[in-house]
Amino acid sequence: MEEQLPFLLLIAIVTLAAVLSGLFMAWLKQPPMVGYIIAGLVLGPAGIGFMPQVDAVPLIAEFGVLFLLFVIGMEISLKAFIANLRPAVLTVIGQLGIALAAMVLFGAVLDWRLEQIVLLAFVVTMSSTAVALKILEDIGELRGDLGRLVVAVMIAQDIAIVPMLIIANAFDNGGTFELSTLVTVALAIAFLVGFIAFFGPRGKLHFPWQQNILGRVEMVTLVALLVCCTLAVLTGVAGMSPAYGAFVAGLIIGKTTLRGEAIRAMEPIQGVLMVCFFVAIGLLLDVDFIMENLGLVAVFVLGALLLKSVANILILRLVGMDWSTAYQAGLIMGQIGEFSFVLAAVGLANGVLDPVGYKLAISVVVLSLLFSPIWMQAVKHAHEATEQRFGSLKMAFFPGARGIVLEKSPHDVEFRSADETKKRERKET
Repeated sequence: MEEQLPFLLLIAIVTLAAVLSGLFMAWLKQPPMVGYIIAGLVLGPAGIGFMPQVDAVPLIAEFGVLFLLFVIGMEISLKAFIANLRPAVLTVIGQLGIALAAMVLFGAVLDWRLEQIVLLAFVVTMSSTAVALKILEDIGELRGDLGRLVVAVMIAQDIAIVPMLIIANAFDNGGTFELSTLVTVALAIAFLVGFIAFFGPRGKLHFPWQQNILGRVEMVTLVALLVCCTLAVLTGVAGMSPAYGAFVAGLIIGKTTLRGEAIRAMEPIQGVLMVCFFVAIGLLLDVDFIMENLGLVAVFVLGALLLKSVANILILRLVGMDWSTAYQAGLIMGQIGEFSFVLAAVGLANGVLDPVGYKLAISVVVLSLLFSPIWMQAVKHAHEATEQRFGSLKMAFFPGARGIVLEKSPHDVEFRSADETKKRERKET
């Protein structure tokens, strides 16, 4: 017990720091995960050096992502997703296409291999579900049309992470990519499409022996873990990612009468693992690397935030969204997401990313999330400007500037300059 005491004390201190930091960020109405990252940064080598190294980060990442995908699968409303299926899927395809094009340009300059280009495109494509939901909640649009669109895109990204992980795991140290991997990805996507198409419009299914399970928290938890781990093992043995099996397990339980109680039972487990995961990410952040490569890191962070937001806006316009919805949703999805950490870790483990490339990817993702509070304020200004009937992105960021006013009539929608509107009002009076 004496040998275990320092380790237990260490865990207790890290947990206390993470909880306090998370509560403080929540008090500031910011995503708690930013607080977890900051706690890891302060305790790690870049801060006070309380925890000089973290050996369990890959294991924590695997467990965290496994249960995160399981819970996400249970929480997905297939009916709501199907209602926004076309714009959501087209948006994710567009995001991935633009990310690939951007990484090809960077790869040509920095002499990246094809595997690096593909993996980093995956990393940049993902947005943070936690940050997006927090923004929507703060501006009161979580249940509105804007919220439904953003949530549908987030669901499409969560589904897309499954083939991304399969592809990322297929890269080995030699950088080869076999045709069988494409077959595996195609089968995985085909199954998901078939499952959503068949079960999406249907109501809840009765879970076997539910009368012996419902109402008993320990039984619900054990059955949920049984289904999750069983499918994770089966898909892992079949050559797919165990995370794919966990996600499918979540979808299956999500369509049964076990859904509500299973979500409540699993969320604390998943939450604890995700806290550990984000703290570990903060511990891994190399501040010396950022300072030594400040220009390169800054270019990637600003480029990711700005170009990704602009790309999102253009894509959403092309899929039929109005300007107001497009630029607000584009800004909300402008940061890089939690799954990007896992993709980068897989790339490092498989030799696709060298330590320098991995540090660059982690730095960009962490800073993107740490800047999310500032980005949230930008989105709030955009939303407030829209509510005040300003019809351009310029007016959203510069409320005092002379710009364009959006006017609506019962029959059409037209744009007029602010000066023209004032002149017309003077004539009418």
